[in-house]
Amino acid sequence: METLSSLTTASSQSEEENQQQQQQQNIQSEQFLLLHSHNNHHQSFQCSSSSSSSSSDTTTNTTVPPLSIHLSFTNAAAEENTATTKTEIVMMKKKKRLMNNNMGSNGVVLASLMYHLRRKRRLHRHVFPLLSVISGCFLLLFAAFSLPLHSVNNAVELRSGSDSDPFPASSVPASGGGSLLGRDLWRTSFSELYTGCSNASDKFARANVKTIPNRYLLIDTSGGLNQQRTGITDAVVAAYILNATLVVPQLDQKSFWKDTSVFAEIFDVDQFISFLSKDVKIVKEIPPNGGKVLSPYTMRVPRKCNPKCYQSRVLPVLIKKHAVRLSKFDYRLSNKLGTQLQRLRCRVNYHALTFTDSIVEMGKKLVGRMRMKSKHFIALHLRFEPDMLAFSGCDYGGGEKERIELGKIRKRWKTLHTRNPDKVRRHGRCPLTPEEVGLMLRALGFGSDVHLYVASGEVYGGEETLAPLKALFPNFHSKETIASQKELAPFSSFSSRMAALDFIVCDESDVFVTNNNGNMARMLAGRRRYFGHKPTIRPNAKKLYRLFMNRNNMTWEEFASNVRTFQIGFMGEPNEVKPGRGEFHENPVSCICEKSGKKAEVVLIPQNETHNRNTSGKEDNTNKDTGDVTDEQSMEDELEWSDMDYVENVNRLQGKGFPNGTESDPNISLKPELPELAEELFSD
Repeated sequence: METLSSLTTASSQSEEENQQQQQQQNIQSEQFLLLHSHNNHHQSFQCSSSSSSSSSDTTTNTTVPPLSIHLSFTNAAAEENTATTKTEIVMMKKKKRLMNNNMGSNGVVLASLMYHLRRKRRLHRHVFPLLSVISGCFLLLFAAFSLPLHSVNNAVELRSGSDSDPFPASSVPASGGGSLLGRDLWRTSFSELYTGCSNASDKFARANVKTIPNRYLLIDTSGGLNQQRTGITDAVVAAYILNATLVVPQLDQKSFWKDTSVFAEIFDVDQFISFLSKDVKIVKEIPPNGGKVLSPYTMRVPRKCNPKCYQSRVLPVLIKKHAVRLSKFDYRLSNKLGTQLQRLRCRVNYHALTFTDSIVEMGKKLVGRMRMKSKHFIALHLRFEPDMLAFSGCDYGGGEKERIELGKIRKRWKTLHTRNPDKVRRHGRCPLTPEEVGLMLRALGFGSDVHLYVASGEVYGGEETLAPLKALFPNFHSKETIASQKELAPFSSFSSRMAALDFIVCDESDVFVTNNNGNMARMLAGRRRYFGHKPTIRPNAKKLYRLFMNRNNMTWEEFASNVRTFQIGFMGEPNEVKPGRGEFHENPVSCICEKSGKKAEVVLIPQNETHNRNTSGKEDNTNKDTGDVTDEQSMEDELEWSDMDYVENVNRLQGKGFPNGTESDPNISLKPELPELAEELFSD
């Protein structure tokens, strides 16, 4: 601005100076012309006088009258003045024309200068507002980033997986309105009419009768705590089918979880042996035979292997070798068995397998501290680790950054095919995000005053991912927040022991919620059914997916109403699972009895389960699986993706080599399995 004003001032000053110079030149020119005219007139007058004198001197004899002399002199002078005036006029016109030409060129220059100055003024008038607007925007941005962020407790930030905005955060009520729904949020309907029942029938053969000496079954469990729990439970049943003595199972110490704990450091081994003594003989190790210790033969059975499968594949090797070790023993027993074998499963899982005293004591301490905070509390098992999300192939709205980060992790499984994220979510195979869990709970009637215990590992996105859930439920707790580091020190270095603490709190909670359908979710769902049908909320992911994607097109009331409708059959109520459907550890229907008078009757026996009995009334434990396990609650067809583990060599599955160097028996045909991908991540 100063530069432009200085240029304008300088130009005006130069213009005035040029005008003054031109005026001075005009005055000087006029003075010069007047002086020149006067000189000419004086010279002519002198010439005429001298000529007159000389003529009078030379012509003294000639007499001239004075008047005639005066008139002649006057006429000559007049003629000379007239000629001089004409000459001066011509010269003045030329001078003026020359000056006009000079003034014209100077005027052109001056006009050009004035044009540029006016143009700069116009540009100045346009540029200055533009610069002012840009500067103002930068100042606003700077002020916005400089201000502190509002607390997430003051507003609920809702993010959607869709491209459009969801319903506004202000429409999500702080109160869940549970009292207006006409039901008790903290108990299931008619739960008092049912009880767990797993006692053996009088016709169930006892261990001291059916166990054959010098026949030992060993198993190597696989995965995390709860997947290993399923393996231990099924190992007892497999030993019973084979009439063998079971050696205390060896826990997995090599997979993703890297836990060096042995069986006796997590479970009460004496309780395990003594409680099952009437069903299966169990020893801590193979006793020496004649001073020699048997070396077990290692083999593997296919998944979902039924009793007939064990008798045809494993029994011949066991008779020949006397000791067999079944490797990677997870879900190696059929989901569908006879009622008495299923009840044996329940006795193992719900009574024989108890945690060590130190784990139980710490677990009860955590439960007590949650009870001190509130009469009721919810326990949420949240699986949202980066590795699990990468394996799932789902899209969680993180954009290019998320795709790059999870894509790098996904590359560790070389045989894992690229998945369509939308298709995977439509099929209900994507775990709910923390925000989606919070919205589901609020829609079901749980308000912001509810206390929430969260059992989780590393959450992808950290606090940013958890912020919407914490905004919905600010009373947010975990074992790390309600116990000191000193109290957790004996457990913190062992993933299975830490998982056991979470298992106890989730089991004792008033309401258990999960965002996934992994092993811990299924094990706890079955256990809570067995012990009184305590509310257990599992998301109906297939239908909730569409609801979450379209929630921007509806009001909160419509959204909440749809959630409550879709969750019917997924709340842990009695009889909500159709007979013949669902994985047994999740829905132990053979072990649920109805209280009717003095004697409880078994209810919910799967319609497609056969109970073949021979003429003597004994149960045929070799009955073959029949019927289909389908629909939304069936997980048996999903075990290959949900029980992740390291990739196996197909040649080993074909019997070309075993870990202990033994060769496969030609009489045993092992069916090759599909590679079991990444069990360690979903094997919680």
